[in-house]
Amino acid sequence: MTPKSKPKVMLSPIAFGDLKKLQGNLRRQMIVAIDGLEENPRPSKSKQLTIENEVREIRRLRLGKRRIIYAIIEEKPFVLGVRRHPPYDYGDIQSLLEDAD
Repeated sequence: MTPKSKPKVMLSPIAFGDLKKLQGNLRRQMIVAIDGLEENPRPSKSKQLTIENEVREIRRLRLGKRRIIYAIIEEKPFVLGVRRHPPYDYGDIQSLLEDAD
């Protein structure tokens, strides 16, 4: 799979900004992982997150010290953000979800 300058999967403006901030090689790795979500939105390395009062399926995909946070809407992934872990604790998940509405 050849990395592209922009993923095929839908990105929130926040996620697009997060990707732009990453250095070249890391950005390419993230884009390849995000593109892979189009074919398989629930890869074995992903984990479903439990968010109070949220009906959409929210997942995270770990890639080294980074986490791709995304929602599955009508069986299509919508990337909400790319965060560094640690110290990321999913505290801004509600604001990321507002961007998906």
